[in-house]
Amino acid sequence: MTPPTRLRRIGAALLRYAAAAVFLLGLWQVFSWKAGDVLLPAPQDALGAFGRAMGTLEFWRHFGVSSWRAVAGMALGFAVAYPLGLLMGASRRANALLAPLVHLTYPIPKIVLLPLLLLLLGLGDASKICMIALILGYQVLVSVRDGVRGVDPRRKDAIRAMGGGRVSLLREVYLPASLPHGFTALRLGTGVAVAVLFFVESFATQWGLGYLIMDAWGRMDYLSMFIGILGMSAMGVALFEIVNFLERRLCRWTYAGAR
Repeated sequence: MTPPTRLRRIGAALLRYAAAAVFLLGLWQVFSWKAGDVLLPAPQDALGAFGRAMGTLEFWRHFGVSSWRAVAGMALGFAVAYPLGLLMGASRRANALLAPLVHLTYPIPKIVLLPLLLLLLGLGDASKICMIALILGYQVLVSVRDGVRGVDPRRKDAIRAMGGGRVSLLREVYLPASLPHGFTALRLGTGVAVAVLFFVESFATQWGLGYLIMDAWGRMDYLSMFIGILGMSAMGVALFEIVNFLERRLCRWTYAGAR
């Protein structure tokens, strides 16, 4: 892609984000008029408070702690679930062995296991990171497995006909088929990761944007509460775009036809 084309794509993406932001701010202003500034601060007041908070070390410590937990949880979930999904999709024996376990545990709301994780791993970051990884990992695992199982058998036959073995199948068939599915699940899971992060930071911690939101809500300081909400929203958008960028860089073949 040439630099002018890349700049045009970036400009178009920024324009779309700006249009969406204007629309959301307009809705926010309407609801603020209906509810009153005390319960729902006007967007200009909340954005002004958010801008001032960004100049403080305390805000960035909250933001940094939350970002670390979210990124570590997403990375751990992907690192464990992707190879397992690849194995289950490529091997009928592995799928027959592991699929019943996945089917039995997938419908269970993982968030109910948080008290158990707190008991086993303590009140620190480990339990919060594992909670995010557990919830996100199932989505990645199922998506990757289904992506591999959906490969056209003729592609595998072609590799075998040319003398390719398991390594060739992995490199030429399974990885190209599964990686986009894994990144799609990870990208769509950013919203889930941020939601889970808010829940796990609502107690047993003193740092993080979730704690900042709940602490301000308990003190009925709604303007400060929106500082945390806007910070968590910005973090979610950043995580989404980072995963989107990684997918474009590592799965270029999926975008070749769209250029």
